[in-house]
Amino acid sequence: MPPGGGASGRCEYCQLPGGVAFFAHEVDHIIPEKHGGATEADNLAWTCWRCNRHKGSDLGSFDPATQNFTFLFHPRTQPWEEHFRFEGDTIIGLTPEGRTTARLLQLNTSEREAERRRLGESPTSDTD
Repeated sequence: MPPGGGASGRCEYCQLPGGVAFFAHEVDHIIPEKHGGATEADNLAWTCWRCNRHKGSDLGSFDPATQNFTFLFHPRTQPWEEHFRFEGDTIIGLTPEGRTTARLLQLNTSEREAERRRLGESPTSDTD
């Protein structure tokens, strides 16, 4: 079960359902322990292995639109729908946090878009 009552088994960054992922979803420290993050529900997110590997211990990066340093999307304090939307198989970042997270976590590589296309449905529909 996802930590902190998260995304009902979906990766809290890319929305990939856990039931269709090749590798089991993992728990991510939103603020990594090395940066003082606690192992508590409000600092844990349910993630697919790709998002977790790309995020690593990063807290932020540069917004591709403004080049300003921006913290990453925080799934415990920020609603996904306010920061991202699906446009076909592509995840569009709507805010500096969304754009920065989409770029750093490489949410729109051809492989990841093909994976969403193979699902044959909106990745945010509740069918898993």
